[in-house]
Formats: sequence, structure tokens, C-alpha cells
Amino acid sequence: MNALQAAVALVGLMVFSTAAAGCAKSIEGLYPPAPAELVKPIFVINHGWHTGIAVWRAHIPEGVWPEQADLTDSEYLEVGWGNREFYMAPEGTLGLALKAVLWPSPGVLHVVGFDGPVQQFFPQREIVEILISDRGFQRLAAFIGDAYAKDGSGRTMALRRGQYANSHFYAAREKYFLLKTCNTWTASALRSAGLPITSLYAVGAGNVMDQTRPLGRRITRAAEWADHRVPRGADPAQSER
Repeated sequence: MNALQAAVALVGLMVFSTAAAGCAKSIEGLYPPAPAELVKPIFVINHGWHTGIAVWRAHIPEGVWPEQADLTDSEYLEVGWGNREFYMAPEGTLGLALKAVLWPSPGVLHVVGFDGPVQQFFPQREIVEILISDRGFQRLAAFIGDAYAKDGSGRTMALRRGQYANSHFYAAREKYFLLKTCNTWTASALRSAGLPITSLYAVGAGNVMDQTRPLGRRITRAAEWADHRVPRGADPAQSER
């Protein structure tokens, strides 16, 4: 557990109740997908202290997430959100962690382009694949696209190269603070797709994964599936992969 994770957990546990985990319900009409409805896979990735969401670039509706064109030579995109100063620092410190949690501060998006399989690019990560409806995917893509900050000309603001060879940091529209963290952002993004997930129980990455595991299937680098669960009414054979 690093400094930011410890600070978020320490303060967050005084605010949130784990009882909130059982409160979320699916958004009717979005999840689960209707019988015979085409589904699209998304991947929730546990990075230890924060979480990210990966999608197929080819599935992103035109014009919904324009910034994805910055990483054209890639099959997948993975996006994470967090505190700008901490996320972009060479090494996180307790001071940066406390500052991030206690004072609203600028947020940042980290977007990575890569070729699959997802479990090969992130071999040491827990990954849960979830099949969602096409409508849910469009809402998720719109949620991510809306997270970018824009300058006076309406253009997104790329800050610098990200943590991987084919990645970028972008200025985020919303600020980071105690009630808006990297993991609550992931939970809210998944909620926008209709999933029965609540940001009230997303203090840490483990809380997010606890909510996603029952909705999908956990994958490994060897492509072995565990806890294989398909949403009611969804047929994996209809996935647009």
C-alpha cells in the first residue's frame, strides 16, 4: 500500500460504510443486456492502488471520445483517472497523498494504447472482463470523453507522455478530493454503463474489484478463466470481438 492509498483508505473509511456495497442496482435497459442483444467487452484492471478500464478502440462510437485518435496505432485503450500531481510524480510521497485527499486539486487522465490480449499487456494485474450492452458502452465512452478538460478553444490539454511508451497524460475536467478519487471515478464510469456498482464503496481498488467480479470473469495471462459468470441475457458468442 503506497502513501496515497493509505491516506485515502484512512480518511475514507471514516466516511463510507461497507453497507453501501449492497445498495447498487442495475440501470434498467442498460444492464444486463437484453436477450439476443449485441454485447461489447470491457476490462476492469486492478493496479494495486488504483483501477483502470480498457476497451477495444474499434468499438468507440465516432465523435464520442475524439481524443482516442491520439493513439491510433493500438488495438485497445486503457484509461485511469487520478490526482494530477501524485499520478505524474516520479514517486508518490505521504505529503502529496495527504494534499491530494484533503484539498481539492487538479485531476488527470492517463490513457494507454496497446495491442491485446489485455492480460498479456498487463501480465501481473487482476483483470475482470464484463460484457455490456451497446447502449451501455456508448454511455461509458461518453462518460470518459466528458472527463477531459478543455481550453478556451475547446481543445483537450495533453500534459506529457504517460507511464508507458504509447500513452499520454491529459488534464481532467473534475478535481480530485476525498469524495472523488481514482477508484470512485472508475466506479462512476462503470455505473454510467448501467452496472450495479456504487462509488460509495470504492475507497480502494479492492472495493472496485469486489463489485466487478460477480459481473464478469477474471482472466489471467494464460487466458484461463476463473469465476466465469455471464450476465443474465447475454450471450458471449454475440460479443462484437
